[in-house]
Amino acid sequence: MDAMPAIPEDFLIGAATAAYQIEGGVDEDGRGPSIWDVFCREPGRIHGGDTGDVAADHYHRYADDVREMQALGLDAYRFSIAWPRLYPNGDSRLNERGLDFYQRLAESLLDAGIRPFATLFHWDLPAALQERGGWANRDTALRFADYAHTVFRRLGSLIPHFITLNEPGTYTLMGHVLGEHAPGLQSLETAVAVSHHLLLGHGFAVQAFRAENLPGAQIGLTNVLSPVRPKTGAAADRAAAARVDAVSNRWFLEPVLHRRYPDLLREAGVDRVVQPGDFAIVSQPIDFLGVNYYRSTIASASPSDPLLGASMEEPGQTRTAMGWGVDPDGLHQLLLDLHAEAPNLPVYITENGAAYPDVLTGRDVHDANRVAFLREHLEAALAARAAGADVRGWFVWSLLDNFEWAFGYSKRFGVLYVDYPTQARIWKDSARWLQSVCQRRRTEG
Repeated sequence: MDAMPAIPEDFLIGAATAAYQIEGGVDEDGRGPSIWDVFCREPGRIHGGDTGDVAADHYHRYADDVREMQALGLDAYRFSIAWPRLYPNGDSRLNERGLDFYQRLAESLLDAGIRPFATLFHWDLPAALQERGGWANRDTALRFADYAHTVFRRLGSLIPHFITLNEPGTYTLMGHVLGEHAPGLQSLETAVAVSHHLLLGHGFAVQAFRAENLPGAQIGLTNVLSPVRPKTGAAADRAAAARVDAVSNRWFLEPVLHRRYPDLLREAGVDRVVQPGDFAIVSQPIDFLGVNYYRSTIASASPSDPLLGASMEEPGQTRTAMGWGVDPDGLHQLLLDLHAEAPNLPVYITENGAAYPDVLTGRDVHDANRVAFLREHLEAALAARAAGADVRGWFVWSLLDNFEWAFGYSKRFGVLYVDYPTQARIWKDSARWLQSVCQRRRTEG
């Protein structure tokens, strides 16, 4: 890849977080338990027995965190709204104190000149709804629509960009097939129902958003996407790559873009939960697609694999602390492929980042590997835009070190180091690099 292209004036640079991973305050101001509160208390589920009870204490420190974002020079901040803060029991009883928190956060961002991007569902389902079947129950999609409508009605004048779901594929597979995320189930049949009802909830939320007629506001969906290439040109490897692609990418793209499920999902029984008219709801036009990108995949045929008949490896000469291959060229190609498939659909890269074994030395964290990762991926995104892809912005994952799901606090993704005993925020070298990028963009603009 050539040197970083000029950063267009209208290209947003931001950072992203998620409620359960940073907020803490899990039993304050009327918040109800989420499935992650329940999951974290099951022995052996989370590395080190960690929980999100305190996390990065953002619930109490949000104003300071907004000042950090302003100092970084960010254009935008992507956060998620905790459904259990608004509807602690998953029913129709609104907790006004929960809503007030997000109103204060959005107002603080706007006062700082930072554009809010709000995600409605980043995996923290109210535990009360899981007790009634969770997303495997079609009624949960209706409860999600009610929750979404409240957010749009009350916060729509403050938040110009909404995302319905974050990575519904990860939520489905990790939480309902592999059992490594909440709610910790292992059932392909349940996962198939969950996946469709998630997309149905997305569609209902889009309907609720359009009904509010919010001037200038936009709504989209975020998927984690991993480009898949066959290891060789052999027919068996190409077929294996197609199966992996169906699960990794097409499962949650084709219903929204093309009103259909991949054949592999139909073989898994998705048709049994699809009712007449569902695809018209799921496939309503969205204003943008959010893309979370971390790695790409090379697939080859493997008859010993019981699920997909494929083995997978990741290209990249270096690895992150998660063991993921570093492949910025994969992001570049992914953005061009998405543009070819949906040329009129703008894209935001809503998450892009890496965990590394950060070491705090005095008041410094020298994370040259993260700086290189972010620089190379931003260059790839800008090159794709220069080649014609409608890429509108790039969000670093993450603003803060946080609770990294089943890994607890053992993995750090933030550009701001969180010293958990004191909750101090310490700028890593990657934060200073990000600040320089934001300053450069403003200078060039």
